[in-house]
Amino acid sequence: MRKEKFRPQFHFTPQANWMNDPNGMVYYEGEYHLFYQYHPQSTVWGPMHWGHAVSTDLIHWNHLPIALYPDSLGYIFSGSAVVDWKNTSGLGTRENPPLVAIYTYHNIEGEKAGRNDYQSQALAFSLDKGRTWSKYEKNPVLPNPGIRDFRDPKVFWYNETNKWVMILAVQNRVQIYSSSNLKEWSFESEFGVDRGAHGGVWECPDLFPLEVEGSTIKKWVMLVSINPGGPNGGSATQYFIGDFDGKSFHSDVDTTKWLDWGMDNYAGVTWSDIPEEDGRRLLIGWMSNWQYAQEVPTESWRSAMTLPRELKLVQEKDDIIIVSNPIKEFEVLKEQHQKDSETLLSGEVPIDIKELDLKSCELNFVFEPQEASQNGHTTAYGILLRNDKEEVLKLGYNMLSKKFFMDRTNVYKAFSNSHYLSLVTGDYDIQNQVKMKIIIDAASIELFVDDGKFVMTNTVFPQEPFNQLSLFSSLGSVKILEAEFYNIKSIRAK
Repeated sequence: MRKEKFRPQFHFTPQANWMNDPNGMVYYEGEYHLFYQYHPQSTVWGPMHWGHAVSTDLIHWNHLPIALYPDSLGYIFSGSAVVDWKNTSGLGTRENPPLVAIYTYHNIEGEKAGRNDYQSQALAFSLDKGRTWSKYEKNPVLPNPGIRDFRDPKVFWYNETNKWVMILAVQNRVQIYSSSNLKEWSFESEFGVDRGAHGGVWECPDLFPLEVEGSTIKKWVMLVSINPGGPNGGSATQYFIGDFDGKSFHSDVDTTKWLDWGMDNYAGVTWSDIPEEDGRRLLIGWMSNWQYAQEVPTESWRSAMTLPRELKLVQEKDDIIIVSNPIKEFEVLKEQHQKDSETLLSGEVPIDIKELDLKSCELNFVFEPQEASQNGHTTAYGILLRNDKEEVLKLGYNMLSKKFFMDRTNVYKAFSNSHYLSLVTGDYDIQNQVKMKIIIDAASIELFVDDGKFVMTNTVFPQEPFNQLSLFSSLGSVKILEAEFYNIKSIRAK
């Protein structure tokens, strides 16, 4: 597995066949559970199951048998999982609380017949730490009221009302339901008809509280994925920050915010039941895009997950934004440190990468633009990755347009269709220094700018691995204040 072309060395992938959305992420008795949309008979989408893996550190994963199989009610679409600590459902005991999965049934026959009520919400439970699962005998617990695209339940316990809350994707909005026992649900409110992006169907919502860093202010964060309609086309995840009272969510602002400006971080949701003493809000996303997910040039498997990330809220000028960064556990994989001295860069300069493996590495830079010839600024600066096939990937920041870019159109041209484009992001005004963390793993690049204030995740499939690294500065000079490189150890079996 370690030597398969394009197989990530430190991102989660299925052992074989098709994977998409992460599902049912929950922490229980020392284990992080990751379920995922899975088709065990093919490398393209088909009848959905819940694949399953567990980890004690979110980095090294143990693959387990399929947790949920399709049945007469339909395919097993996306959803969430919780620990029912108080046994409100009656499916376990106080001494052995059940793990409860809440998922969408997708009735393919109903869809083909042109009906609108082919998606409904259902339960399954486990009493043995998630090793075996039983479906609730009275499924579905939330029947469809006659609405297409009625799916992806994310459930959490809300202490103030002593009830469970479900946020559900419903066409171009979300709906919120409540329950005292996970089995019987009451409609509370909806959000989003006049907020956010509406270029496609809303999917995979999440809703959780976070304190603004350095304060005691608590805000609620809503994540909603959309396909299509992302800032670079295809799939992406937007977010809203506001207040929630157990029934209704109210957004602070009307503008659309994006969790990740790349094309390959979709359907990301957060883990349930992280212990209070940990206190982090941890997310993982599907590292692909529906515009080309079924065409990527892998063979025995398709798709990977992003690195797990910690989400935080920070005050940025007059706004509150999400920052996301790789989890601290990722640090254990770093090795072979290389540090280059401060230098002034103009034009293109090759970097002696010594023992650095560009297939599996982390690159850290601090750039400081200098005086330049156009509008008083260097027009663009960043990095170039090359291989012996003369494929080139260009990543950087344009100071005139105030946009980051990642140009992958010169990499694997057989896959460079109209969707596989030069990615350009929204405005990000940098006056002085900019810090970039670039994590490369076989077929993906994750960019974290200024400690996660700006994030961009993209897949890339070079015919041969990149083996040359250069820095560039256009129409001016830029000072490299810091340059640190790490090789990343593989989690794959040799």
